[in-house]
Amino acid sequence: MTNSSEMLALDKSHLIHPLHATGAHDNARIWVEGRGSTLIDADGKEYIDGLAGLWNNTAGHSAQELIDAAAQQYATLPYASGYVGSSNEKAIELAEKLASITYPSINRFYLTSGGGEATDTSIKMSRFYWKLKGKMEKTKVISRMFGYHGVTFAAMCATGIPAYWPMFEPRIPGFSFIPSPYPYRYESADASVSQGVAAANELENRILAEGPDTVAMFIAEPVQGSGGVIPPQDDYFPRIREICDKYDVLLVADEVITGFGRTGKMFALEHWGIEPDIVQFAKAITSGYFPFGGIGVSDAIADAMDASNEPFMHAYTYSAHPIGSAIAVAMIDLIQREDFPGQAAKKGERLMDNLQSALGDHPHVGDIRGLGLLAGVEFVKDKATKETFDPAEQIGNKVLNAAIERGLFTRIRGDVLCLAPPIITEESELDRLAAILRAATIDVLGT
Repeated sequence: MTNSSEMLALDKSHLIHPLHATGAHDNARIWVEGRGSTLIDADGKEYIDGLAGLWNNTAGHSAQELIDAAAQQYATLPYASGYVGSSNEKAIELAEKLASITYPSINRFYLTSGGGEATDTSIKMSRFYWKLKGKMEKTKVISRMFGYHGVTFAAMCATGIPAYWPMFEPRIPGFSFIPSPYPYRYESADASVSQGVAAANELENRILAEGPDTVAMFIAEPVQGSGGVIPPQDDYFPRIREICDKYDVLLVADEVITGFGRTGKMFALEHWGIEPDIVQFAKAITSGYFPFGGIGVSDAIADAMDASNEPFMHAYTYSAHPIGSAIAVAMIDLIQREDFPGQAAKKGERLMDNLQSALGDHPHVGDIRGLGLLAGVEFVKDKATKETFDPAEQIGNKVLNAAIERGLFTRIRGDVLCLAPPIITEESELDRLAAILRAATIDVLGT
């Protein structure tokens, strides 16, 4: 295979891709190399990796520390079971490190191969916990519209993006949704409280409608990522925590995107001074160098498990994989040594300033939002009324394609362009990213 057209022909003959759709792959890039925040395709063209792969490659491409950690582990112990009765030193070292950097009340961890498995694990753990506590009817899951929690079957049922549902219906019973807090678009019917509290009160209303004795958990991303980079109001999660405590509902923080420094804090709920009962992680824990993830559970949940004679009948072949664990240990060392949270906070401010300067006055840019080195740019038909474009116009896709042609590779949700470059991205590249996006926007929507 010597050129992209030959490789793409073979690709189309033999591969089924995530989100596979006829015609959608016709102009696919074939990636052959990565350096820092740069991706290089089979034709030798370079692109800014505007979404850090899929939100995960925070250390950038070819981080030597991670490569060395993998190589050393491959040479000593490439695989060992993580089932009860078996462990490995890197998994133990990783769990100890995780306990030192996650929320203070979370000290025990179950390791998976990625974020979707982490969601399924949280759902099972929540049901198991309530059964141990004698509350057998607490099985239901509440999540939010625009929330993304993976596409394994249970995770898909918790994902609040309806495009993922129709071809796999019927979904599992016991999953329901509340509106996203979405500061740009959420409309409150209660003028007596702030927008954030009103959005959080949607959870209380849903718990009461379902019956508090039936709800096991509420799952939420601190910043909704794939749904369009939606940070909440500052008073949203403190009120969510109050509601979960009031009705004995476990709060599950899906930090698959936001964990390990991406938002300017090591974990994102730190921004609002609360702790979850379960935290999910994946993606940046290995910077995408190995499929890996997991959950951390509160001491209360761990104590209930320890006091029980009931086994947790949940198992993955690759739980506590020594290669993934070794890379994750090296990644946490890198995150701490290079202060990824501090870098994300500083570079995120620069990115937001760049985007505001480049696009803030554009008549079809309705909202520019973000937290840390996460940003979303929402295109609208009418800035004054927030009227959306007709989906048939494919505005977001047109802007995306124009950006890709100019050397910025990322993804969209409808007419929201999402940005999450590697945390190691140079500030000059953040400047160039904004310039490319401005040129692409003008190309599609004029000045």
